[in-house]
Amino acid sequence: QVQLVESGGGLVQAGGSLRLSCAASGSIFSIYTMSWYRQAPGKKRELVATITSGDNQNYADYVKGRFNISRDHAKNTVYLQMNSLKPEDTALYYCNAHHITSSAYEYDYWGQGTQVTVSS
Repeated sequence: QVQLVESGGGLVQAGGSLRLSCAASGSIFSIYTMSWYRQAPGKKRELVATITSGDNQNYADYVKGRFNISRDHAKNTVYLQMNSLKPEDTALYYCNAHHITSSAYEYDYWGQGTQVTVSS
């Protein structure tokens, strides 16, 4: 079992920055692929960025060059540094932990989300 708690959301002007944090507890954090998703009102949840257990990063095209995902294995925490924020980045941001075992058992956990609002 993994518990995820996000923090760091808030209201920021366009062009500003925020850093989201996701603290994980309850299991072996380092084996999980960690991701940030977001969901704007009336829209589907979409993937923002992913970092694997080996610290390989992937980003959605709409945040490449602006967002950076990282993880601190010692603190069991994953971060999302968001720069050059745009009003269209406004959404509820969720942290996700995912792992598939060698026997194909899938673990998938979500946090409660943290709101990011970017004003124009």
